[in-house]
Amino acid sequence: MSNLQYYPGAIDPSGCISNGWNLIKPNYWMYFGIALLTWVIISCIPCINYILMGPVLVGVYYTLLRDMRGETVDFGMMFKGFEKFVPAMVVGLIQSIPGIIWQIIDTTMNISTIFLEQGRGTFGGGTFFQESSAPGLAEGISVVYLGLGLVFLVVSIVWAISFSFALPLIAEHNIGPVDALTLSAKAAWSNLGGIIVLAILSFFIALAGLIAICIGLFFVMPLFWAAWAFAYRQVFPAIESNLRMEPPSPHEYGSSFGQGME
Repeated sequence: MSNLQYYPGAIDPSGCISNGWNLIKPNYWMYFGIALLTWVIISCIPCINYILMGPVLVGVYYTLLRDMRGETVDFGMMFKGFEKFVPAMVVGLIQSIPGIIWQIIDTTMNISTIFLEQGRGTFGGGTFFQESSAPGLAEGISVVYLGLGLVFLVVSIVWAISFSFALPLIAEHNIGPVDALTLSAKAAWSNLGGIIVLAILSFFIALAGLIAICIGLFFVMPLFWAAWAFAYRQVFPAIESNLRMEPPSPHEYGSSFGQGME
C-alpha cells in the first residue's frame, strides 16, 4: 500500500457524471445488464446479499476501470470480483454494518409494536392499556425509534463516505481489506466536498429515474457506478510505471480540482 498515492480535492462531480456517461454509452446495454443483475443480487437475496455484495461490486468496478484503460470488456467480467472473494466479501460486510444493525433494530421495534397492539386488546378488554400505560409506551417507542433513525442516518453517511473507495481499490490492486478501508477513509475525507456534491447529483439523477414511472431508475444505475469509478480514478490516478515515475495528474481523468499528493 505504500506506493498507492491519492490526490486530495481531486473530484470534479460534473466531470464524473459526463465522463461516466461517455464511458458506458458505446456499451450501454451491456452495462445495463450488469447493473440490473447486480441490483438483483444485492437487493433481492436476503442475508446472502451481504456476502455477495462486495465481490459483485468489485467485478463491476473491475469492468469499468478496464474500460477506462481502453481494454476489451464483456458481460462476464462482472464476476471477476469472485477471484478476490475473501477481501471483497470482508469489505462488503464492513460497509453493510450500519444497514445490518438497522435491520435488527427495525425488526425489534416492529415486534415490540405487534406485542403492544396485542396487549391493548387482551388485558381487561383493552381498557387498562388503551387508556393509561400503552399510549405512553407507544409514544416512547416512537421517540426512541425516531432518535435511533436519526443517529443511524448520520452514522450511515459517515460510514459510506469513509469507505467509498474501498471496493475499487480491491478491484484494482492486490491489497487486503484493512489496507483498502484505511486508504479509502483517508482519501475520501480529503475529498469530502467532491463526494458530497457527486452524491447530491446522483440523488437527483435517481429522482429523475423514479419520476420516469419508477423503472427509469434501472436505466440510470449504470451511470451511478461509472461516475463513482471516475471519482475513484481522479483520486487514485493509474500509475504507468513503465513510462513515468509519478502518477498522472487527475486532469487526465476529467478533474480540474487536484491539489497535491498525500
